[in-house]
Order: sequence, then C-alpha cells, then structure tokens
Amino acid sequence: MEFGAFVNFFGPKDGLVHISELAPRRVQKTTDVVKEGDKVKVKFLGMDERGKVRLSMKVVDQETGEDLTEKLKAEREAEPPGACHGRARPGYLDPRGAALEAALFSGRGWRGSWSGWSGR
Repeated sequence: MEFGAFVNFFGPKDGLVHISELAPRRVQKTTDVVKEGDKVKVKFLGMDERGKVRLSMKVVDQETGEDLTEKLKAEREAEPPGACHGRARPGYLDPRGAALEAALFSGRGWRGSWSGWSGR
C-alpha cells in the first residue's frame, strides 16, 4: 500500500509497518524498501487507539534481528538541537516490544486506508 506495508506475524496476527517506520531514511514509495512476500524483522510498537497493531522495521537490524532502539536513541540525543536528518517526526522511538519475524502481504481484503482497517 502507498501508506505502508501489511505484515503477517505469529501465524494469524497482522499489522501495519507505516511508511515512516520502514527505514531510518525518508521513503518515497513502500516498494522502494519492500515487496510482497519479503521476510522482514519488525518490532511491536503497540496498539493504536482502535486496537490495530503498530510495527516498525527501522528500529530492527534486518540481518541480525538486533533491536536498534537504544542505539538510535543515543545517536539522536548526540545530534545538535533542531537536527532531524529526514525523520518525519521527533520522538519516533518506542522502547516497548521485541523483534519479530514477519512476512509482508498485499493487504487485499482490508477495506480502505489504515484508519479504515476493519480486518479480513
């Protein structure tokens, strides 16, 4: 989807990696980073106010599965005030969760945008 990638993890569980959570750099198109069927490592960020699963790829080393949250947080704190280096918003790091293996899927069967997600 243009706003991110739907992933399947732990068998029947599905969630969204928003386009801003695909990589530490600005991503123009989801397909610049991932394509349907890719196996990726994600971090569970939590649930939104509607109970939808929020996931991130950018805080997980895609080769080792290492959680990069603390490393990225330290780098960010070392930056001069006002520097954002292409990040869409400050405070994007969330210390909760663990790296998960996940598989991307097309999102077919999901209605509307992420805000209109109502399941399969």
